[in-house]
Amino acid sequence: MSEDLKTAAAFANSWNHLQLGSVYTREQFEDWFRPLTQKDAEGKEVLELGCGNGSLLIHLLEWHPQKAVGIDLGDAVLSAKKNLSLSPCSNWEVIQEDLVSFQSRGFDLVYCIGVLHHLKSPKKGLEAVIRNVRPGGRFHCWVYAKEGNGIIRCFVEPIRKISSRLPWWFTKYFLATPLVMPYYVYAKCLSVLKTDRKLGKLPLYDYSLWIGKREFKFFRHVAFDQLVTPQTTYIDRDTIISWLRNFREIDPDSTYVIMRNGNSWKFGGKLK
Repeated sequence: MSEDLKTAAAFANSWNHLQLGSVYTREQFEDWFRPLTQKDAEGKEVLELGCGNGSLLIHLLEWHPQKAVGIDLGDAVLSAKKNLSLSPCSNWEVIQEDLVSFQSRGFDLVYCIGVLHHLKSPKKGLEAVIRNVRPGGRFHCWVYAKEGNGIIRCFVEPIRKISSRLPWWFTKYFLATPLVMPYYVYAKCLSVLKTDRKLGKLPLYDYSLWIGKREFKFFRHVAFDQLVTPQTTYIDRDTIISWLRNFREIDPDSTYVIMRNGNSWKFGGKLK
């Protein structure tokens, strides 16, 4: 089994044991996509590479694309199809295939949220993103940053290298659950005390304010995702800029690299 297939199988264990519906709020969806807005998807053909259980596609359909297609390597496509079947829209398709080798005639918008950093070769994943954008179309990605994640790389990564080899149910209920409890309390406290500017230098401050709006179940879902995957790469800004410069088909004046919540990067652009 390839490394990417192992990762897809691990995430399928996460996605396929959730309740129906999106795990993300509309606010979170829009935050991930910003600076893109509804006008960038409305009436367009849109592709998501690494769609998981369709949690983002559920919200994307509310932006009224002409067509929405989701690609995922793992069995998470089973829950994605169930979730999207609940939508009043029928202009969607979910395909089980390796996104790295996926080839299409091209889409107006291709996005890849939270996937590239779990691939054996994140750059090859980005090549797939660009390859599936038609001329004049847009792409948008989100990855874990090397910047701002020092505490995660030092303390969570060593645990992940062991927990990713354990049964999913053990990792979720006997590791992720107790380990995330202190952070849940920490984030909730910061959410209450956020008006105190002195707290801004605390670890994961911006991210904690973001996730602090959610319930414990979502905290556990995020922690489980961190601990269940066989591979994770934290990517710095210079690497992303270097990637973008290597694609001649990208309009250099259209590119952007935006820090999100102090510990991740959103980046994208437009093809010539």
